[in-house]
Amino acid sequence: MEKIVEFYFDVGSPSSYLAWTQLPAICEQAGARLIYKPILLGGIYQATGNASPAAVPVKGRHVSHDLGRFAKRYGVPLSINPHFPIITLHLMRAVMGMQLRQPERLHAFLQVVFKALWVDALNLNDPALTMQTLADGGFAPAEVAALVNDPEVKAALKANTEEAVRRGVFGAPSTFVGDEMYFGQDRLDFVREALA
Repeated sequence: MEKIVEFYFDVGSPSSYLAWTQLPAICEQAGARLIYKPILLGGIYQATGNASPAAVPVKGRHVSHDLGRFAKRYGVPLSINPHFPIITLHLMRAVMGMQLRQPERLHAFLQVVFKALWVDALNLNDPALTMQTLADGGFAPAEVAALVNDPEVKAALKANTEEAVRRGVFGAPSTFVGDEMYFGQDRLDFVREALA
C-alpha cells in the first residue's frame, strides 16, 4: 500500500514554512508521496474560532522565539516577518493555481514565496512588491494574476479549506498520515514514526 502524507498549509504561516523545509526529505526517506493541500488559514480560523498565536502578545513572542530554535535545529534560515500578518488570499490562490495548472512549477513557486516571506521578510501585503518578487523568481505577473482570478482555482482553494475543517484542522500546518492528524511543525517526528 502506498504511503501518503497530506500537508495542509498556508504560506503566511512561519510554521508551514519550517514544515515545508523538512517534509520532502522525511517523505523521501520513508518512500512516501507528499501531497500538498493549499488552504486559507483565515478561513480555517473563522470556521473553528481559532486565532493566530500572535493574537496573544506574550504567546506570540514565545512562539517566535521557539520558531527560531527549530530553524536552528533544522539548519534553515528564518526571519520573523515584521509585516505579519500577511493577507494570503491571492498568494494561496496562486499556489493552488500552480498546483492545478503547472504542477511541475509548484515547488519553485513555493521556494520564491516562502523565501520572500520567511527569509527576506518582505511585505507581501504590497501587491506591487509581490508581483516584482514573483517576476524576479521567474513567474510572469500576468500569468499569476490569471491564476488568482480563475474561478476553478478559487473553488479548489475553498474546497481544500472546507475539507480541512471537516477533517478537524484548526491551524497550519496540519499533516495527515492516513486519518491521523499531526498539528504544527514541531510534531514532524510523529509523522516520521507513523511512516516507519
